[in-house]
Amino acid sequence: MPKFTAPDGTRLAHHVRGEGAPLVVLPGGPMRASAYLGDLGGLTAHRRLVLLDLRGTGDSAPPADPGTYRCDRQVDDVEALRIRLGLDRIDLLAHSAGGSLALLYAARHPHRVSRLALITVNPWALGRPATAGERLAAARLRAHEPWFATAFPAFEAWLAGAAEPDWEAFAPFFHGRWDDAARAHEAATDEQTNAEAEERFLDPAAFDPPSLRTALARVTAPVLVLAGELDGGPRPALARVVADAFPNADFAVQPGAGHYPWLDDPEWFVRRVAAFLGARGLCPRQTGAPVRGSGG
Repeated sequence: MPKFTAPDGTRLAHHVRGEGAPLVVLPGGPMRASAYLGDLGGLTAHRRLVLLDLRGTGDSAPPADPGTYRCDRQVDDVEALRIRLGLDRIDLLAHSAGGSLALLYAARHPHRVSRLALITVNPWALGRPATAGERLAAARLRAHEPWFATAFPAFEAWLAGAAEPDWEAFAPFFHGRWDDAARAHEAATDEQTNAEAEERFLDPAAFDPPSLRTALARVTAPVLVLAGELDGGPRPALARVVADAFPNADFAVQPGAGHYPWLDDPEWFVRRVAAFLGARGLCPRQTGAPVRGSGG
């Protein structure tokens, strides 16, 4: 896989999948290796995915200074990748916690972003993470499912701060469909995540919500904020907070989807995201205005 050097000397890796114009992809977790993103439901048929392994995850080396796991300290890594790719501007897609990094990057380098797709992004960076009440409300939407009776008490315990949460029991709440693909996806979580770096990434000191809102209001690039109908972190109403931070944002809710919408309905996800990004092989500035709408 290709590697490059971050400004502090850390060797970072990115993985390339598909053909067409490049789309830089930032994983969530937080601090989960990019492998879990796969081909984003088949988005590789439309764009060449450039999936960054954040420092200390996947094939990227850990930094000499663990303090650089902090979200704002990794903005320079994204910029270094842009330079490594030789692109004046980048199309950028971020999932979940990776959205906080994308928001900070767009704020610091607004003229380097041509389009920005934010997928089920919990707005930590804007000072508004999902609350326990919001997550439980979303979970109750699944009360008719056969696994609910076992999963819901475990989910409540986790949100109440259980010392040893039963992740396996409540994993279904993060997926719109609890099928074999979802089970396989969850089984790989621990081995793909840098547990030491998780809390450092979301250090509150990394974020200044008022300043960030001011900066994002000056970002003119088209933005797509996509939420899952059944996701609890964020619920669609909370995801709209992210869209409202931009002057040129499109908001979409994927029906029946959880936190990983490309697994729940790959066809819907790819159709919506590809329409926003533009036709295969073309740079966004060649394809006209962004697709507008509230759903898909």
